[in-house]
Amino acid sequence: MTKPKQSGDFLGHRFSPEIIAYAVWAYHRFPMSLRDVEDLLAARGIIVSYETIRAWVANFGSQYAKVIRRDRPKVADKWHLDEVVLPTNGKKYWLWRAVDSNGDVLDILVQSRRNKRTADRFFRKLFKTFGAPRVVVTDKLRSYGAALKDLALGIEHRSHKRLNNRSEGSHRPTRRREKCMGRFKSPRQAQQFLSVHDQIQNVFRHRRHRRHTLSAACYRQSRADAHWIWDDITRVLKAA
Repeated sequence: MTKPKQSGDFLGHRFSPEIIAYAVWAYHRFPMSLRDVEDLLAARGIIVSYETIRAWVANFGSQYAKVIRRDRPKVADKWHLDEVVLPTNGKKYWLWRAVDSNGDVLDILVQSRRNKRTADRFFRKLFKTFGAPRVVVTDKLRSYGAALKDLALGIEHRSHKRLNNRSEGSHRPTRRREKCMGRFKSPRQAQQFLSVHDQIQNVFRHRRHRRHTLSAACYRQSRADAHWIWDDITRVLKAA
């Protein structure tokens, strides 16, 4: 069999960019293990080890996420922030996540503390990337208000448990991944994986969550649009 000609970031890889892209997509799109993806490819006549798939996910996942961040549409001016316990290697860490009112995950931060200093660090990270929003919605954790007060940017802060369902719902894909992967081995691993996973999920998340509000034809078109975006990123990486 003729070895496919590679280019760009895929140069030097035995398998075609389309196969690599499919493996990365399947791993991040569904709560599947590396061995599950290996079996999925094998069912299509593509024999590749789960260790090779692990390398693809580690290498190309971050590259896909980078392009998604670069080309993302302008974020909404209303943000929802929340934090949730993330057990890691037998220790208690906190996963901080910011979501805009469109449901897109903006960024995450894994830290051992749940205090004003961490809230301030997360806000500064977000503002450096996206600028300041008009409104920030959080739970009742006082650290958010204290950090925003010190930043003195005139941002409206709404603190109410029931107002923050959008951000709380964004944690569900993480919990599904935890069940599949087991606990994260380190906060660094969690930070690296979730930073990529959330961005890839952004491309496909709306198509799944809005399904009950769309006609079958509209849903299929929306799903096709998401896959077109994914394929376009693959073309960008091939040309890099």
